Amino acid sequence: MSTPQIPLTEYADRVRRAAKLVAKADLDVIVANSNEADYSNVRYFSAFWPLFEMGGIALAPSGEVALMVGMESEIYARLRSTVSNIHLMKEYRETADPSFPGLPASSYKDVFASIGVKNPKRIGIAGYLCTNLAMYEGLRTAFPDAELVKADDLVMTPMRRIKSPAEIACLREGLRIGELAVEAMLAAIKPGMTELQLAGIGVETIYRNGGESEAHPIYSFGGQKSSNAISRSTHRPFEKGDIVQIGVGGRVDGYSPSVGRPICLGKMTDQQRRLITYGREMHYKTFEWMQSGAVAGEVARRYEAAVKADGMEQYYLYGPCHGLGLIEVEKPWLESTSTYLLEPNMTFQADTFFYDREQEFGLRWENGLLISAEGKAEMLNAGKLMDITEIDC
Repeated sequence: MSTPQIPLTEYADRVRRAAKLVAKADLDVIVANSNEADYSNVRYFSAFWPLFEMGGIALAPSGEVALMVGMESEIYARLRSTVSNIHLMKEYRETADPSFPGLPASSYKDVFASIGVKNPKRIGIAGYLCTNLAMYEGLRTAFPDAELVKADDLVMTPMRRIKSPAEIACLREGLRIGELAVEAMLAAIKPGMTELQLAGIGVETIYRNGGESEAHPIYSFGGQKSSNAISRSTHRPFEKGDIVQIGVGGRVDGYSPSVGRPICLGKMTDQQRRLITYGREMHYKTFEWMQSGAVAGEVARRYEAAVKADGMEQYYLYGPCHGLGLIEVEKPWLESTSTYLLEPNMTFQADTFFYDREQEFGLRWENGLLISAEGKAEMLNAGKLMDITEIDC
């Protein structure tokens, strides 16, 4: 079975659609920046995936486009990018800050001129939190009189929020691989194994089954660390009685979903079972409430109200889900202040997290979620291993 991927024609279509949004926003050009951790804007338009260095896309209302890369990435970019107009720029060099003496570099003026933009008045910046001071100063030096406009929600969010069939296929495959990895990890886990050893089993499964990498650093940690919403695996050995948080997904042509399961090494305490069971119930309710036409903020408020009504507010940190695509957490976020409508073919991670501060454990249930044309949301993956799991040890 071949691994799903984004067809070349889809990249060209993205450029055309984005150019219309750039014009609609009354921008002369948009610069969409990425780094190695959040490569999404650049990869979305060019298939280029920055390594060590950074990357950027410059896009004009005419549909002319350029790829900006660091000084070491020219050959790599030419072999990988669907955009042939490529510029080497010091603003996109690696953070070790080499000066590259004697090596010619483009400026933003050169880049913009190559796409027909010579005297911009309004420059949109997307990837706002990926835009560093060198990029900002480079734009200011080249165009001191131009207005710099935050453009994520003007161009990139509306572009990426509705997924194409190819994007959905990539997410489904990444989730399929993630479920295989969870199965392999559950088959291997035992007291005395370290968190990193268990993560290694997940990594091996991902690559063996067609993933291009992990969708994100694998969650494989237990005990008190399971109460962390964000954490990393260490050399800590698992112990009998640990609640273990597992979160893993395969990255497929850049798309990065995750499967999350809480398990126990041995028998759960009554409180552990109570909270993990409640989390699973709220997870399934998320799929019921995430329906086309609903206001996103109303779903979040409904979720929070249910947690309060059930007397579980003390265990609540956040929920119920977040945007999913090229990055495992991407816009649009779903929270009580969100005003957008849910639409068919929007994709999210249903991300259910609760933790008990006193007993020092937490849980996460996580699956891919697709907004359906009508009725409750669809789970993008098979939904394997959703039982309350106690490992016999």
